[in-house]
Amino acid sequence: MNNHEIDFKLHGDDLQFVEVELDPHETVIAEAGALMMMEDGIVMETIFGDGSNAGGAGIMGKLMGAGKRIITGESLFMTTFTNQGTGKRHVSFASPYPGKIIPMDLSMLGGKIICQKDAFLAAAKGVSIGVEFQRKLGTGFFGGEGFIMQKLEGDGMAFIHAGGTLYRKNLQKGEVLRVDTGCLVAMTADVDYNIEMVSGVKTALFGGEGLFFATLRGPGSVWVQSLPFSRLASRVFAAAPQNPAGRSQGEGSITGGLFNLLGGK
Repeated sequence: MNNHEIDFKLHGDDLQFVEVELDPHETVIAEAGALMMMEDGIVMETIFGDGSNAGGAGIMGKLMGAGKRIITGESLFMTTFTNQGTGKRHVSFASPYPGKIIPMDLSMLGGKIICQKDAFLAAAKGVSIGVEFQRKLGTGFFGGEGFIMQKLEGDGMAFIHAGGTLYRKNLQKGEVLRVDTGCLVAMTADVDYNIEMVSGVKTALFGGEGLFFATLRGPGSVWVQSLPFSRLASRVFAAAPQNPAGRSQGEGSITGGLFNLLGGK
């Protein structure tokens, strides 16, 4: 294997975190800000890109890897956590919003997973985190979350996160699944992905589901989330009471009560 072999344990149900067990000199990489806690003996280091040398070991290769991360909206830097002690040590990473953490053994999934651009959480050192452009014209213009995606390559463990409940669908050859573009979390590299317009003028304009959805054709596996963060954020924002100045007004607060008493809406 080219990647470090790591053991792990998932904790929690809807607000999960993953605890990674590192043997001496083993390393795990993670997105900046994903750390929850770590034991003594683990050393943190900030690096360009993912540290896999997938684009080459020189400075240009590192810059290329870091540049790809900018395209996906992520930070230039990632953080490595290396066990420099003499025994096993543990480091934990938390999901940034309610949902599930999905462990992906890339060696069992064809060595490559394509996922949403903000889905990656952590991985064994050696896993390459790159960019997957959808080459079809319709996908590029109308794919939304699905146009620029991340690709995880290697033969080690990777962890991605999803919102709400997670569902894995194994597609047979020629089988088609249509999914809201925001609900698509990940898929294996052999799945054919495209964007299709909702049929019917009334459905497209008044259905409330958007004008486009993702069409996924097997064979391959697809992971779908029930609550995309963008959908959750839009509902929270819409439900938040607003005062005339545009600032949020607490429903149960004293100031909110006085505002209503004085005729505020």
